[in-house]
Amino acid sequence: MRILAADDERIPLELLTEAIREACPDAEIHGFRDPMELLDFAEGADADAAFLDIQMRGMTGLELARRLKDINHTINIIFVTGYSQYAGDAFGLRASGYVMKPPTKEKIEAELKNLRNPIGMPQPSQRLFAQCFGNFEVFADGKPLRFEYARSKEVLAYLIDRQGAAVNTGELCGALWENGESESQRVQLRKYISDLHRTLEKAGVGEAFPKERNSFAIARNAFDCDYYRFLKGDAAAVNAYNGEYMAQYSWAEMTLGALEQKRETRR
Repeated sequence: MRILAADDERIPLELLTEAIREACPDAEIHGFRDPMELLDFAEGADADAAFLDIQMRGMTGLELARRLKDINHTINIIFVTGYSQYAGDAFGLRASGYVMKPPTKEKIEAELKNLRNPIGMPQPSQRLFAQCFGNFEVFADGKPLRFEYARSKEVLAYLIDRQGAAVNTGELCGALWENGESESQRVQLRKYISDLHRTLEKAGVGEAFPKERNSFAIARNAFDCDYYRFLKGDAAAVNAYNGEYMAQYSWAEMTLGALEQKRETRR
């Protein structure tokens, strides 16, 4: 595991890196007092986690986190500060955690056990990778796909959850709106389906979502996916499961329950 740490004051940085070393003695740890030096390092070396002081001269930890996410979208950001009022801003950036000063081995261990983005997963075997544990994200050649509509992404998430099984317009409308199917919803759904096709084709992976009339399914073999690996018993995927599955979608709770049952039987 490669871990970055940033604090613009020498002694607090030393205390932080020492706490990280005690919590994770096998980790490769790099401490920085200059945020720009950290960003330069991150450009050439992927890191799994970054512990960032929020109040730093020249660049706040919040801005540093934003720029780090641009470089490495899967890096786990853990903010370290003596001021609890920043918690809302921190989690608005989808931070993995928040440590109140002084940092200790116990505090660092607790954060490393509950990282938002799993580490240790093998490289994707396909051009498309779907991250289902935690919040749902989908990547093409390592870059997140950007949809015009958030619902387009949700349609893709639902189809990935169905593991290649075909669904019709009524089922998709029921999943997205939970109050039955109406003409206005069917119109909206067609817009989302078109956006999904357009986005995948632009990324050069249009074959992952074949076009069929009133029948929607992904080509399962076109996707690598932590969820699919978990179902196959892949050890890294099983260890990466953190008790969250497509957390932004309420319809995913049924699959989450099944995952919890499978995890219990494997203990």
